[in-house]
Amino acid sequence: MGGLVARALLTLKNFKPELINLLITQATPHVAPVMPLDRYLTDFYTAVNNHWILKAQELRNLTTLSVAGGFRDYQVRSGLAFLPRSSQHGSALSVVSSAVPRAWASTDHLSIVWCKELILATIRAFFDLIDENTRQITEDPKKRMSVLNHHFVRHPAKIFEENPEAFTELTGTFTWITVKASKWTYSVYNDSDGKYFTFPLASHRKSYSHVYCESTLLDTSSWIYGCMNSNSPMCLEATDLSWKAELLPTTKVIMLKLQDHPSLSHIVVHVPPTVGNKYTLDCEFFKEDSRTVQLPVTHLFSFGLSSSKILLNSTGLLYNVQLQHFNRIYQAFKIHIESHCQSLKERKPSVYRLHIPWSHEDSIIVARIPSSTEISAKLHIAQPQNDSRVPELNIYSSSDCHYEVILKTSLLQVLGQIMRFHAGALPAYIVSNILLTYGGQLSTLVSTGQCSDFSLELVRTAKPYKVEPLISIVVFLQGFNWFREIWESLSLPEVDAAVLSSRDAWFPLVSLILFLFGTGIAYWSGVFFSTSLRLFSSLWLALMRPPVLQKDKLITPRRLCGALSLALVSWTTCGALAVVIVYLQYLFKVIKLHVNVKADQNTLSGDSGRSKETLQNSRMHTVKNQSSMDSISEATQSLSNSTIAEAVNSLKMHVTILNLFTWIVLLNLPSLIYWLKNLRYSVKLDPDPCRFTAIIITCILEILMNSSTSEVQSSKLLKIAAKVPLPLSVAMLAFGRMHLYKVPDFVTFSLLLHMLCCIV
Repeated sequence: MGGLVARALLTLKNFKPELINLLITQATPHVAPVMPLDRYLTDFYTAVNNHWILKAQELRNLTTLSVAGGFRDYQVRSGLAFLPRSSQHGSALSVVSSAVPRAWASTDHLSIVWCKELILATIRAFFDLIDENTRQITEDPKKRMSVLNHHFVRHPAKIFEENPEAFTELTGTFTWITVKASKWTYSVYNDSDGKYFTFPLASHRKSYSHVYCESTLLDTSSWIYGCMNSNSPMCLEATDLSWKAELLPTTKVIMLKLQDHPSLSHIVVHVPPTVGNKYTLDCEFFKEDSRTVQLPVTHLFSFGLSSSKILLNSTGLLYNVQLQHFNRIYQAFKIHIESHCQSLKERKPSVYRLHIPWSHEDSIIVARIPSSTEISAKLHIAQPQNDSRVPELNIYSSSDCHYEVILKTSLLQVLGQIMRFHAGALPAYIVSNILLTYGGQLSTLVSTGQCSDFSLELVRTAKPYKVEPLISIVVFLQGFNWFREIWESLSLPEVDAAVLSSRDAWFPLVSLILFLFGTGIAYWSGVFFSTSLRLFSSLWLALMRPPVLQKDKLITPRRLCGALSLALVSWTTCGALAVVIVYLQYLFKVIKLHVNVKADQNTLSGDSGRSKETLQNSRMHTVKNQSSMDSISEATQSLSNSTIAEAVNSLKMHVTILNLFTWIVLLNLPSLIYWLKNLRYSVKLDPDPCRFTAIIITCILEILMNSSTSEVQSSKLLKIAAKVPLPLSVAMLAFGRMHLYKVPDFVTFSLLLHMLCCIV
C-alpha cells in the first residue's frame, strides 16, 4: 500500500508534481484493492487511478516502476501490480520479478523487499540514474526509462552507457580468422592470444534470414561487432553489436535479422586473451521458419487427458515454440521438456524461457542435459484485444541434442488461476448460499409450520440455476445499446460480471465454480458450527445446572438500553466493535437455547420412561385410575413436546442467522483490527466504513436473538420475507463480487424483514 500512498500524493491540490521524478514500488496493488471490503478504499483507488489517467500529460516527467512478485506472491497477484497506462503516459514500467535480469525468480509478498537480486538491480539502477553534474536523479525522462529498461527488462551484459559510441576501433595485434561455415563453435581455455573471427554475410543473406550467437563468458566487455560495407575480411572500425545482446542465467545471446542490417558486410566475434577462464562461443545462421514451430494448446475441458506434442530433431541452438490460442487467464498448462543427446560429453545447461510478448512476465528455467523438465504456463494478464502476438517457449539448446515438448492442460492449475483472480469474490458466494438457505427455511416455515435443518435446507435450496441465469442474461443484454441506455436511465450500477468481461478476466463457468465452492464452504462451516455448538452445550451441562426453558418478551426496556448502548459504541468508537459485541451476545444466547433444548429433551425422555413403568404397576391394582393417569400423562407429554418442538425450530432458525452473521463479522473484521492498532492515537475510527450498517444491524439482532418461530409464523409479512432472499442473492452476486462491502447491506435488509415479522 505504500506505493499507492506515494501515487496518491499527486492528487493533493497543494502538492507539486515536479518535486519527484522517480517512483519505484514493489508488490503494490495499483489497479484495485486485493479485497474490496471498504467503500472508502475502493473510492480511493478510483480517485488515484482516474487522476493519473486524466493528468497523464502533466505527469509525463514522472517515471514509475512497479515490480510484482509473481506466482509466489499469494497476497497480491501480479495483475494488480501492473500500473494502469494511458496512451499519453509512456513513463510507466511494470515487470514481474521472474523476468528481471539477474533475479529471474518469483518472490512472496514479504521477501520481495529483501530479495538480494532485486536489491542489487535497484541499487545498480540508482547509481546509473545519478546525474554527474547535479549529483541527483537525472531530470531526463528518456534516460530514466533507458536505465530502468536496462536493469529490469533487457540487460545486454554491459555496463549502462547513456550514449554509447556508434563505432568502435578494433585494435590490438590479434589474429583475424575468417569463418565461412553456417555453424561455428569455439571453446576457449587459457588462450593467451586474442582472436577476431569474421563471418562474411554476403554468402549467407540469400540462404538464411537470421544470425544467432551466444557466449558463456558473462563479463561486461564488448564481444561482437559489425563491419560496415567492408570488402576486406578485416576492419579497423565497426559498430558495437553487444548492446543488442541479452543476458540469460548461463549465457549471453544475440539474434540479428539480416534484413534489418543491410549495411553490414561482416560479423566479428572477439575472443580476448584469457588465463584460467573456460568458456564457449557458438554462432549459426538459420531461416526463421526452420526454427519456429507452432504448438496448439490443449482445450480447457481436456482435463489433462489429451496433449499436444512436438519433437525438435534439428541440431540448432535456438527454437521458438509458439503456443497458439494461449491468451486467457483461466488457461493453465504443464509443459514437459525432455532432452536427449547423442553423446555423453559435458554440455552447458539448456535455458527455457516462457516469453509473454504483451507484458514483462517472462519466466526462465535452467535445466541440465539430458533431463526432463516441467514448466507451468499461465498468465498474469490476458492478451489485449488489439494485440495479435503469440506467447513463445524459447529453447536455448545444445547443438547435438533433441527435444520433445509435451503440453497438457493442468486442472489444478486452472482452479488455481480461478482462485488467484476471483478468490476475493468467494465471500459473496458463501453468503449468497446461506441467504438462499435462510429463505428456504422461511418458506418451509410458511408451508409446514416447521423449520428445517441448515445442512438439509442448504442442499435443497442452494442451486446455481436459481441465481446465475438471470445475471448471464443481464450481462448479455448489456451488449446492446438500447438495454444499456435503459439500465443507465434507472441509475443502476454496472454488473460486476460485465466489468470483469471487459477486462478479459471472466468466463461463465467461473461463476458456477465459485458458487459450488461457496456451497461447499457454507456446508462445512455449518457442520463445524453445529459441532461446536453441541460441544459447548455438553460442556455447559457438565459444569453447571441448565436454566429453565422459558419464553422471553421480545422487547424490554433492558434490551432497548442494550441496543442504544451498542449504537452509541458504533457512533463514538468503531462500528465493527459493536458488531462483534452483539455477535458474542447472540452466540451466548444460541448456546443457552441449545442447552435448554438438550436438557428438556433428556428430561422428557426420562419422564416418559418412568410414566410407562408407573402405568404398568398401576394395572395390577385398579383399572379406574388407569384412564385418568393415561390422559394426564398424554396431556403433559404433548404440552412438553410442543414446547420443545417450538424451541427446536427457533434454534434451527437462530443457527442459520448466526451462520449468516458470522460472515458479516468476518467482512468487518479488518476495520476492527485497524481500530485496535490505532487506539492509542484515537478512540474513534473516522471514517468508519461500517458505522451505519453496524447501528442498524445491532438494533435488529437485539430483537431477533429473543424471537421465536411462533411469533414469526403468525406474521402477515412472513410470505414476503420468505421470497426476498432469492432476489437479494441474485443482486449480491450481480453487484457484490467486486464490492464486498455491499454484502452486509443485502443481509441487513433480509434480517430487517425478519424482525418486522416478529413485530407485525
